[in-house]
Amino acid sequence: MTADNNRKMIGTMLVAVSLILIFLIAFVKMDVDVKDAFLCEKVHILPELNGTVCPVHTSPVSWLLVAAFGAGFLILGGGLYIIFGQRVPEATAFREIDEGTLDEDERTIYNLLKKREGSMYQSDLIRETGMSKVQMTRVLDKMAGKKIVDRARRGMTNIVVLK
Repeated sequence: MTADNNRKMIGTMLVAVSLILIFLIAFVKMDVDVKDAFLCEKVHILPELNGTVCPVHTSPVSWLLVAAFGAGFLILGGGLYIIFGQRVPEATAFREIDEGTLDEDERTIYNLLKKREGSMYQSDLIRETGMSKVQMTRVLDKMAGKKIVDRARRGMTNIVVLK
């Protein structure tokens, strides 16, 4: 599954969750409105009570529902942005190196890394080139010194990345 497909799947899931949330909140709001209207009607029947005593007018439920609707619409907006938002181009452009300045081993590693979108595990480089671990380390040290590659530790091996 590609990164773009993962992105669309996550966005779709967010949109679905937000629509379900908004739908449920709408039903809660309708139920609360019916109960509030009934309660408000009963309180206003009594002449000794005024509107400030009515529990409907002093309850924070309406603000909580507004906040819940806001959260639902924020999630919906985020999901739509993830689905339809601007795509981030994948970084496959590497700094061009004058291959004439590289020795044979460096050129082999450089070309393998370019074929593999700019990164490989050091153990895979060793396997594909047939070099020993020591020889590979020395070549990569030289290439890192020339600022052609970077190495980062990943578990029991390194990942080698073109700059």
